[in-house]
Amino acid sequence: MWYLCVFYHRLLDYRKPEFESLADLFGAFGEKRSSDFNTQDKVLQWRLPKHHHPDSPFHFVHLPSEDVARNIANRSILVKGIYELWGEGNDFEELEEAVKSYPDERKLPYLESESTFKVTVDSFGKVLSLQEQNERIQGLSYIPFKGRVNLKNPDHNFWLMETDENETNNGLPPVVKRRIFFGREIGGADRKLIPLYQLKTRNYLGPTAMDAEMAFLMANQAQAAPGKLVYDPFVGTGSILVSAAHFGAMTMGADIDIRVVRDGRGPDCNVWSNFKQYGLPMPIGLLRADNNLPPWRPGLKEVFDAIICDPPYGVRAGGRKSGGRKLLKGIVGPYTVPDEKRADHIPSTAAYTLVECVHDLLDLAARMLVMGGRLVFFYPVLREDGSVETHFPEHPCFKLVATSEQMLSSRYSRVLLTMVKTSLYTEELALAARIKHLEFRENHLKWLENGNLHSLVFSPADAESGDSKVSKESKPKYRGKYV
Repeated sequence: MWYLCVFYHRLLDYRKPEFESLADLFGAFGEKRSSDFNTQDKVLQWRLPKHHHPDSPFHFVHLPSEDVARNIANRSILVKGIYELWGEGNDFEELEEAVKSYPDERKLPYLESESTFKVTVDSFGKVLSLQEQNERIQGLSYIPFKGRVNLKNPDHNFWLMETDENETNNGLPPVVKRRIFFGREIGGADRKLIPLYQLKTRNYLGPTAMDAEMAFLMANQAQAAPGKLVYDPFVGTGSILVSAAHFGAMTMGADIDIRVVRDGRGPDCNVWSNFKQYGLPMPIGLLRADNNLPPWRPGLKEVFDAIICDPPYGVRAGGRKSGGRKLLKGIVGPYTVPDEKRADHIPSTAAYTLVECVHDLLDLAARMLVMGGRLVFFYPVLREDGSVETHFPEHPCFKLVATSEQMLSSRYSRVLLTMVKTSLYTEELALAARIKHLEFRENHLKWLENGNLHSLVFSPADAESGDSKVSKESKPKYRGKYV
């Protein structure tokens, strides 16, 4: 059945990927079979209302049942509501004709005298006064409502929504003609999660803590749910795992900085206290581990249902790996930490380039994800002369199912990549992945290999490429905010 889906008008590139991930989670494509992880046929049918731009918040989507639609709407972060559409039109006369022609067997069960109802008036592109809203509600007198009005907790919530004319859309997606919709609400997003989990009230924060809204989007892309084990190899202060735990998943994390995962800022201000703050289940484990030298025993495979992370790509924090510069260059040999110093020892580390980090992440996911498991991570995109670099990392064990770009400055943006594991990890595929990695490193931009993204993002756009030294006066100031 076709439903009207209304999105919040933000993070436009993330709306459909989140929706389709949740549709897959709640069975919109039928029951999953253990032998079939092909995602090619798992595509929802979408269509736009008449005269609407693709960026419009109004979309029609085909879903198998009302239960699936309700589950998606109630779980989503960017879906304002999903509605059973009773009618639409360019004016109220056309809307009335459409509503009257909608089948009575679909309408009458929700208009009975024993039920309560509420009519909400909403608009996109303009603000309606209270008087205008009341006039529109009174204009629905042709609908035979028999129940009582209940504004606080109605049995059925009906929505009258309209868009503004193109001439006065104030930069919003162009709509050639006015369009009016009337329908019954199936479900809607719980946006109260965002202020509840906002970072400014978080107990323990670091410079790379993930924004709450984005963390919930990542958890939805990864299909975090009860009974699933979610892993973050760059856990930091645990922002991503907090969102996964909110949706009922078991969580586990690792970080190379032992001071983050073990000490925090004291016994009452650490990663564990973030979970206590929201009454969430504690992670089953937080490891001091290096993604370049994973701690797993050789035969361990297919443990995690999802891996969600924000790899360090050198803008707010650079990547580190174990070994130290002298050790990696062979100047000094490997050392053994004495027993009396183990409690306070902090291992030496060296720079960890993004291209190496991404390869290790894909290899880890190929080994440790179950079949059909999801890898969700951010990947940086550097814009040069208005162009966008779209050569994303690949692995023969995975299929890329979604890309969502978020522009952070005129020269730099990040893309949320969602991959699904479709093949078992074998030595042959590991070799093929290594070859792809070498091709990726050779063909990609130099900043990716050198991990020099920070200087490129914050250097003046008109600086000459051959001039590696930029005066202090010409460097833009970085104040610790999102770029």
